[in-house]
Amino acid sequence: MITLIIIALTCLVSISAFSNHSLFSKFLFNAHTIHSNREWYRFISHAFIHADWIHLAMNMYVLYMFGNMVETIFQSAFGTVRGETYFALLYSIGIIASSLPSYNKNKDNYHYNAVGASGAVSAVVFSSILLNPQMNLSLMFIPIPIPAPIFGILYLLYCKYAASNARDNVAHDVHYWGSLFGAVFTIVVLPSTVPHFIEAVKNIF
Repeated sequence: MITLIIIALTCLVSISAFSNHSLFSKFLFNAHTIHSNREWYRFISHAFIHADWIHLAMNMYVLYMFGNMVETIFQSAFGTVRGETYFALLYSIGIIASSLPSYNKNKDNYHYNAVGASGAVSAVVFSSILLNPQMNLSLMFIPIPIPAPIFGILYLLYCKYAASNARDNVAHDVHYWGSLFGAVFTIVVLPSTVPHFIEAVKNIF
C-alpha cells in the first residue's frame, strides 16, 4: 500500500511540474540554495519531481517491481503496521541519505541541480537484494539474468566509477549512496538477513 501511495503521489507532483516551471524550480535539489536559504524541504521535495516522462516512468516502474517485494517481506517479518512504517522510513530516509554527499560537495555550487527519486529507489532495490538474494536481476540493455548479489556488487562498482568519470546528467553518486543506505538500513532492522545473504552468496560460487 505504501509503495502505491508513493507512486501515485510522485506521478501527481511530477506530471504537474512538467508544465509548471515555478513548481519545478521550487522543488528541485539545489545544494547552494538549500545551504544559503535554509530550504531544507528540498532534501525531500526533489524526489517527487522528474526531468521528463521517461525518467519518471523508469523510476516508478522499478519502485513498483521492488517496492512491493520489500514492503511485503517487511510486513511478513514485523506485521502490517510496523512493516509499512519501516518501508516508509527506508524510502524517505533514503531520499535524504542519498543526497547528503551531493549537498556537502556542491553547497557552494549554484549550478548543481538534481531531481528524481533514484536515490530512494536504489535504496529499495538494494534492500530487496539483501532480503531476497536468490533472485536474478538484469538490465534493460543487458537482458542476461545475473544473481542478485553479483548484480549488486557490479552496480556499486559502476556507480562509483561513473560518479568520478562519467560526463552525463545522471547522478551516479546518488545511486551509489542510496544503494548503500538501503543495504545498511535492512541489516539494522532485520539482522537475520546477513547470514541468509552470506549463504546465498556461497551457493552462487
